[in-house]
Amino acid sequence: MNLLLTIHILITIALIAIILLQRSEGGGGLLGGSGGGGAGGGMFTARGAANLLTRITAVLAVLFIGNCILMTIITSSQLRHASSLLDSKKPEAPQS
Repeated sequence: MNLLLTIHILITIALIAIILLQRSEGGGGLLGGSGGGGAGGGMFTARGAANLLTRITAVLAVLFIGNCILMTIITSSQLRHASSLLDSKKPEAPQS
């Protein structure tokens, strides 16, 4: 479970960073205007960088949701096997 939690934190940090790198509708994102020179439709143009960041965001979002579901399944299976405090036997009173 600790490994899944660590992976979850790393995915969350990466997702936040990728979202902050994307250009907003108002154009005030960290990437700014043109993402590099050239007239081609390559990866380092503004459109190519936006497409790449959008795809990375989608992959990270799927990993995030999948990790959430996996942690929920593991936790619920662990809780089924745990005993309840109400079911525990009352301690016997000391005999004097």
